[in-house]
Amino acid sequence: MNRYLTVPNTNLLLPAANKRGLAQAGVIAGRGAFIKIYSCAAAVGVLYLTGLRQAVDAKDKMNFQSIIPGKSVSLFVKNIWVFENDDKNIRTNLPFFADGYPGLMFQQTDNGLTVKPHDKLMPELFLYGQTIKPIELEIEGTFTLVIFQLYPFVLKSFFDIIPQSINDNCYYLDDAMGTDINTFTSQLLSYRNVQQKVNAIADLLLLYFERKKQNLDFKIKQAIERIIHTKGQENISLIAEKLKLNIRTFERRFLNATGLPPKQFAKIIQFQASLEQLTIKDFTKLTDIVYQNGFSDQSHFIRVFKAFTGKTPKAFKK
Repeated sequence: MNRYLTVPNTNLLLPAANKRGLAQAGVIAGRGAFIKIYSCAAAVGVLYLTGLRQAVDAKDKMNFQSIIPGKSVSLFVKNIWVFENDDKNIRTNLPFFADGYPGLMFQQTDNGLTVKPHDKLMPELFLYGQTIKPIELEIEGTFTLVIFQLYPFVLKSFFDIIPQSINDNCYYLDDAMGTDINTFTSQLLSYRNVQQKVNAIADLLLLYFERKKQNLDFKIKQAIERIIHTKGQENISLIAEKLKLNIRTFERRFLNATGLPPKQFAKIIQFQASLEQLTIKDFTKLTDIVYQNGFSDQSHFIRVFKAFTGKTPKAFKK
């Protein structure tokens, strides 16, 4: 049986055989905004990240960094991930599953990044909405990916986007807040150091935050935090009641802010908890996952799991 270890402060799970590839990188300040926690090079096995899974074979060497946001951006940024590959002769496929979070992605590649199954070639910098149906990012050759995982209320409050409009879709940033996006993207491409790229994107998001923070719906933010904390298992009506909101008002405001009804968001968070448990084999039998994660029965769990991954749990484990 494969054994896995968990990288602290991330949702990254690595086969135990890769333990030597995990090195604490120490603390690196990035304009006071970020602390770099860990770097790892995965040569064998399977990488699992919340909503993101990288199949890695023996010839691939992909560097991964997880960066925890500092106080200045932690209100609206959940995680920051950096993926790098310097092998020109491989094709990399990064599957994305529903995780409840939109994001901002910068990609620097030899031959571009294509979203499958849509065969859509993406620009260097773009926002992506809620991922509900499974997709893959396909990259030929070397690449650097910088992904800011955003809390679900960011699209509406920062960018004036109707969140539902980019569920399972992307949004190309236009010039706003006095920032020329083409010039900004050129600057990102010119930076040789990943930390410079991360800091620049953080500064851009901070600019949006300072000018748009009055648009934040803090009650919905509290609801999101509660759903995440309870792994999607708390009754939505009880959450609305604790926030002193009528259930219909709560559902309307949640959908408006995030692009998802609260029950669907809770289901995605519940699915993610079950996916992690399945991945690290923290169960004796499948029903352990079913009941520990609040599914009504095994068929309910299988139905939800297949809806978000395209596979049954049994097929996914293979």
